[in-house]
Amino acid sequence: MNLTANLILVFAASYLLGSIPFGMVMTKLVGAGDVRRTGSGNIGATNVARVAGPVPGLLTLFLDALKGWLAVWLAMRFLHGQALGMVLAGLFALLGHCFPVWLRFRGGKGVATAAGVFLALCPAAMLGAAMLFLLVVGFWRYVSLGSIAAAAAIPLLVYLLWAPHFAPPPSVTITSLTIAALVIYQHRGNVARLARGEEPKFSLRKQDPV
Repeated sequence: MNLTANLILVFAASYLLGSIPFGMVMTKLVGAGDVRRTGSGNIGATNVARVAGPVPGLLTLFLDALKGWLAVWLAMRFLHGQALGMVLAGLFALLGHCFPVWLRFRGGKGVATAAGVFLALCPAAMLGAAMLFLLVVGFWRYVSLGSIAAAAAIPLLVYLLWAPHFAPPPSVTITSLTIAALVIYQHRGNVARLARGEEPKFSLRKQDPV
């Protein structure tokens, strides 16, 4: 199979993998209903934790991150480790999560999936972003603010920590900026609520049904 066919297959598989709505699956498995109709209405791990409890939330976090990691692994396996192919596969997985074909292109905000992508691409950068996320959430208790801070920092962290004494290829830098911008864009509603002082603070306690 030629390179073009491999690219199409890997990118299509990455999108479809990213589009699996694990948040919805988790809440339905535990009898919490459709997560889109409760809490913030988001299918991501934070809303799943609010609606169904910490265990389904953590499982959603893991599985959503795994989607991004597997997309990069697929590119590494079938595109011979080409950096451009790997980072684009991660971007397609993120697009699948944010705009899933199964949910009329209305998905999650992409934080966990992007984390999985960068964990596969540059673990040191992902560790730095995770530490920043925890610091922000620990101090202010806003998951959205921590997510935005980590997304904003990750392109610079990838650039600095890609490899000792080596910067990443320009394609990786540009795509990292694109991924970060998409994640921040998906948080535009949170930014508005933060500005109004209406953003809910994070708690692991399950919400009482309305």
